[in-house]
Amino acid sequence: MNCKNCGQQIDDKAVICPHCGVSQAVDSGGIGWSLLGCCIPLAGLILFLIWKDTKPKSAKAAGIGALVAVGLGIVFYVLMFALGIGASLYGV
Repeated sequence: MNCKNCGQQIDDKAVICPHCGVSQAVDSGGIGWSLLGCCIPLAGLILFLIWKDTKPKSAKAAGIGALVAVGLGIVFYVLMFALGIGASLYGV
């Protein structure tokens, strides 16, 4: 097979190209990484930072999952704050 980066002929079972050093692993960017990032935002951020150059699709999925979790957390706390103020203003 040929390297997906430099095009040189390499062994079919090679994980890293011996000519350019680029990984030959397939980057699927599956929804599993998004779910992991959403459930554990810190893990999503760490995976994004580690994989942003080597596995861009998976990194993006993990990063988006982490951003969604943080965004939902902010919306939740804003709503709770607003409901708390509303309850105290109207004597509920």
